[in-house]
Amino acid sequence: DDRQMDESLLLDFARNLPTALREDRTPSPAHRLEMLRETFQGMEVSVEFQGALPEESILDMFLGNIGGCIGETSALLLIIGFVFLLYRKVIAARIPLAYIGTVAILAFLFPQGNDRIAWMAAQVFGGGLMLGAIFMATDYVTSPLTKLGQIVYGIGCGIITILIRYFGGYSEGVTYAILCMNACAVLLDKIGRPVKFGAPKKEAAKK
Repeated sequence: DDRQMDESLLLDFARNLPTALREDRTPSPAHRLEMLRETFQGMEVSVEFQGALPEESILDMFLGNIGGCIGETSALLLIIGFVFLLYRKVIAARIPLAYIGTVAILAFLFPQGNDRIAWMAAQVFGGGLMLGAIFMATDYVTSPLTKLGQIVYGIGCGIITILIRYFGGYSEGVTYAILCMNACAVLLDKIGRPVKFGAPKKEAAKK
């Protein structure tokens, strides 16, 4: 059975370990090139299958009947948390709506398959998009303060997420998208900055 097989493998490993330690196991340059080639082939395969729809249904992705990291599987519960944060006025809806809306629009306009709606729903409900848009991108310290800056910030996060998901070698682009836009938060605060009431036009332009 499987247990006896595992025990035999462990015994073989224990017997061959001293011999393996005495021998020179440093790979040759040709072997290193072969390992590098196999690694890049694996990366190409992962990118090639990145456009396929998940095996789980959209309803299961929405309810959370799928595997995944803690806190990101159930879109329904994340939406409930989003409504609760809006009700308590902890966050504003501009960044999450701009972020998720951008991903939904781009996924609908550029689907990788015949079913636009299913592809769009998979991009919105799958991965860490909901978690990142609601709880990570709205961080007070690293997100813009101005209203227009927050909208541009969310749109930028959505664009980068789609680019990484479509063309990147990494399966999830939410984290990197938020980090990239966090670096632009100071510049985005200059967009839509309110003009000081009663200030002259020249002074307002300098501001």
